[in-house]
Amino acid sequence: MTTTMVPSVAELNAVPYSVAWFDYYRRTLGDGVCRQLGIYHIPADLLLSVVVPVYNERNTLRDILQRIKEVPIRKEIILVDDGSKDGTRDILAQIETEPVEEGNVVRVIYHQKNTGKGGALRTGFAEAKGDIVIIQDADLEYDPAEFPRLLQPIVEGKADVVFGSRFLGDYSHRVLYYRHYLANQVLTTLSNWFSNLNLTDMETCYKVFKADVLKEILPTLRQNRFGFEPEITAKVARLKVRVYELSISYSGRTYEEGKHIGWKDGVKALYCIVRYSLFK
Repeated sequence: MTTTMVPSVAELNAVPYSVAWFDYYRRTLGDGVCRQLGIYHIPADLLLSVVVPVYNERNTLRDILQRIKEVPIRKEIILVDDGSKDGTRDILAQIETEPVEEGNVVRVIYHQKNTGKGGALRTGFAEAKGDIVIIQDADLEYDPAEFPRLLQPIVEGKADVVFGSRFLGDYSHRVLYYRHYLANQVLTTLSNWFSNLNLTDMETCYKVFKADVLKEILPTLRQNRFGFEPEITAKVARLKVRVYELSISYSGRTYEEGKHIGWKDGVKALYCIVRYSLFK
């Protein structure tokens, strides 16, 4: 005869990734299944800094902010407006006046001129106070619901930096531009050659850092636009820290829907791979 484990009231009401929540699933499913499903405990005092570069994203800003807030982790959300001209700043001004929600501190920083994604990220990184820092784009291409999976190797002491890969194959992604995919593979392969990392998606938005690792890299960052991706990858490799890569979903957008990256950014990425791999 088998017995069914009935969860207690405390376990039913437990916050995801809390001790009570994790203990219930560990007793019910076992340690091995929990590891496979990404069920683990996130310390209640851990603070995650979510740095969001924002440029002309009035159509998606509210949605992405809500998705970030829904992630059951204590967070500071740093929105860096990089000189938006489409009404995004009006939305950010409204956000600044809204009541602070428990577990979700929102901070807004304004650039008077557009500097590029790299410039906005440097500003956000300098303001981050969290134990772990993650990059989140302001569109809806990447899903914040995947934060807990990406944090797991760092929280469990296995990794110092985590990359989320769109190309590992077991999560869905929108089918769009083959030439973009091919260019990404060329850039990732060249980056791997110089860095000796075996990444599948160097250009990914989702890069997660232990705060002390990012603090060491931050003063050396120079690139203002999408050259940031190969630059920071080269500098992570130079530190010889532990790097993990996890699959993520991806809902890419078209240029008509607001995609910003262009062929000039690909050329600059080639330069940055060589430049920052060979020189500090």
